[in-house]
Amino acid sequence: MTYVVTDNCICCKYTDCVEVCPVDCFYEGENMLVIHPDECIDCGVCEPECPAEAIKSDTELGLDEWLILNGDYANKWPNITIKKEPFPEAAKMDGVKNKLEKYFSEKPGTTD
Repeated sequence: MTYVVTDNCICCKYTDCVEVCPVDCFYEGENMLVIHPDECIDCGVCEPECPAEAIKSDTELGLDEWLILNGDYANKWPNITIKKEPFPEAAKMDGVKNKLEKYFSEKPGTTD
């Protein structure tokens, strides 16, 4: 089991979750974060820290595509271990539907 970052992180990119992760399993894309499924220890401390409620347990139904996306991009993007400021439009983008199709960027984020 692992946790995954889902659609609502896109264009918000809150990093409160990164700050509490005991194993540094978050990776940063240009406009979202992902969790490396092989590094996550399923402790769950990140889930309640996400203001956008974008982190879910992979045991929830319908998250198979997110598990694959998180695994793929965790192997491509740089590791993030410190909290950064969210996107200026994060509050406005919180809850917007279909962000994966409309806004997702495959580009890596910046390193710590």
